[in-house]
Amino acid sequence: MSSTPSPGMPNSPMQSEKAKRYDRQLRLWGDHGQSALEHASVCLINATATGTEILKSLVLPGVGSFTILDPHKLSGEDVGNNFFLDPDFIGGSRGECAMRLLLEMNHEVRGDCVQETVEQVLENNSTFFSSFSLVISCGLPEKSLLTLSKILWHENIPLLAVKTTGFLGYIRLQVQEHFIVETHPDDRTADLRLVDNMWAELEAWLSKEAERMDQMTRQEHSHTPYPVILHKFLRLWKADHDGNIPSNYKEKREFKEFLKTGILKRENNNEVDEDEENFAEAVRAVNTVITHNRIPQNTLKILNDECASHLNNKSKGLWVIANAVKRFVDIEQRLPVEGLVPDMFSDSARYVELHNIYRDRSNHDVESVLKTVSQLIESCNLPKDIVTEPEVRRFCRESRFLRVERGCSLETEYSGAGSTSSLQSGLEDPDSDALYYLVLRAVDRYTSEYGSIPGETYTEVESDTVKLKAVFTKMCSEAGLHPPPGQDDHIHEVCRYGGAELHTVAAFLGGCVAHESIKLLTGQYVPIDNIVLYNAVTSNVSTFKV
Repeated sequence: MSSTPSPGMPNSPMQSEKAKRYDRQLRLWGDHGQSALEHASVCLINATATGTEILKSLVLPGVGSFTILDPHKLSGEDVGNNFFLDPDFIGGSRGECAMRLLLEMNHEVRGDCVQETVEQVLENNSTFFSSFSLVISCGLPEKSLLTLSKILWHENIPLLAVKTTGFLGYIRLQVQEHFIVETHPDDRTADLRLVDNMWAELEAWLSKEAERMDQMTRQEHSHTPYPVILHKFLRLWKADHDGNIPSNYKEKREFKEFLKTGILKRENNNEVDEDEENFAEAVRAVNTVITHNRIPQNTLKILNDECASHLNNKSKGLWVIANAVKRFVDIEQRLPVEGLVPDMFSDSARYVELHNIYRDRSNHDVESVLKTVSQLIESCNLPKDIVTEPEVRRFCRESRFLRVERGCSLETEYSGAGSTSSLQSGLEDPDSDALYYLVLRAVDRYTSEYGSIPGETYTEVESDTVKLKAVFTKMCSEAGLHPPPGQDDHIHEVCRYGGAELHTVAAFLGGCVAHESIKLLTGQYVPIDNIVLYNAVTSNVSTFKV
């Protein structure tokens, strides 16, 4: 058990029905993640095939509300590649048609449609985008995209810029700062504190159980929790090794063999070991549990961050908690105890006793942090509800795995002021698809400059290829990038697509964007950083960072 299940929803008929409907996703991000999703508001710009696929995968899990910003009229071409558009509605608003069909998928989601361009809506209401939790743009020309990105960057509202053309598509995430408390690492290890930072109650209980192991019945012996076994044999090891724990591969291998000597022999055959699963668990846990409890660098970086060190009346709640945890660490020289005990081979009574010891210590640490949080909120004149007790508990429980992502704005990337090493390395790799990303960006600029999509008509493919190449060359020069030979083939290929959007590519990329959206909206799992390109010809997904 590397994580605890989220608390169940209250036993009302309505919420019981909701729990049933969202059962699988609640197992992923918990009821607090679901609550964050249900309070989120998403803006989609352009109800293209990709855009509606994204919204479909947000409406089904229960996003709070969405608004489609789309000035286009529905055409037969749109209906041909988009399941969420009705041919009977051709000539009407594309966004309104998509909105109606999407809302049929979940009656608890609210939807709206605005039939204006980005420029028009900003002219009428300059704060239009400020109310959204996330903005997703599909196929916006570069000029409109840059205008939008500057506003969202200033407001620290995440922007997912998405484009699909032919067999290609990319996702570009722009977010100024994104704090992730629950990163859900794949390699999470148990926080048992058997080497350092052991408190009196834990040491007393482990020592008591370890001392009576020799007098236990076979049943009790084989059901002794493995932390007891590790504690007993670690004390014996340290006594023979000047107080040191096994620290390298050779020593840990020796310690594992030492552990096996504690396995009982069978009653009828002293040459054969009993099948004691708890000892096998102890052996498997040596590499991850028998180690010094150092505070991870990613956590230290956050605790020492300027945003945590210098709080004011505009500070966010998570930075207030980070400041409180930093003060806790300065005093205790350790992180708060997580309070999670993994599943293990044990009798129920002793497992519950052990679990209660860790839980009580975790509660004690959380109370200490909560007290500091309250003092900080008062001293900084912050709203009292800016931090809740469950948020503090999650922060303390996940303190080993905290992450803060600080991204690069589109304006910085397009001007060449950001880091281009990842893209340039990709350009120098013949197997990389970095060149396609830049060509697709050139298409966005071409659309802004010429008011049309390159290769939109078959007769103009060759002439548009020449113009697109000129745009591409200028764009790379401004960004300080040096594309390799062979760019002409890539440019011509993209131009031949003529802006066509294949539903299979849209469905795949739409699902990926929805996943990233949920990460951003729930504050769980680590989002992309910060470019993903999909090549459907090779079924290859590439990532780059600017």
